[in-house]
Amino acid sequence: MSRALLLLSAVMLAYLAGSFPTAYLVGRANGIDLRTVGSGNLGATNVQRTLGWSWGLLVYLVDFLKGFVPTFFLPALVTVERGWPWGVAMGVAAIAGHVKPVFLMGKGGGKGVATASGVFLALAVWPTVAAIGAFLVVVVATRFVSLGSMVAAVVLAAVLLVQEGAFTPLAWVGCAIAMFVIWAHRENVRRLRRGEERPIGGRQVTGEAAP
Repeated sequence: MSRALLLLSAVMLAYLAGSFPTAYLVGRANGIDLRTVGSGNLGATNVQRTLGWSWGLLVYLVDFLKGFVPTFFLPALVTVERGWPWGVAMGVAAIAGHVKPVFLMGKGGGKGVATASGVFLALAVWPTVAAIGAFLVVVVATRFVSLGSMVAAVVLAAVLLVQEGAFTPLAWVGCAIAMFVIWAHRENVRRLRRGEERPIGGRQVTGEAAP
């Protein structure tokens, strides 16, 4: 196998790892298709609201590992740096797999927050720790997971810009991921502005899908 083919195969393997449909399988194990319940999103928040905390935490952990494991271990297996370019490419591929999983024919997926947190923990520990801290503070203070996710993405990008420098590829990727996370939560932003966003553990508003 040529070197280029080996590297591309590693990126594809990361995408397949990210595509593992954790929330979908957990829902099916409980007799439901989570794509038709609540927000229809195959992420840990929708699982928690539909099936409870234990299932939600399990899905978050597995989705986190879908990003962390390929980003941390695959570069060493193909003897490249964990950072730019191939290590980052594997991380981005894992996030893409979670958002558009091949095993569900691209129909369904999560918003990428849990998987991205695993990816960036493998690539940049302290910016990720800062982002997770910001997420926890916002969620505890407001009970809005969506708001915590967006704030965490912005904090991650900001810390990467300071730590890595404004003109470094990893900082650019962090900024791109932050913009994607905010875009993926655009419906949540609208509900937040209308005062209709559902807080974690709260009652779903009639006529509104859970975030």
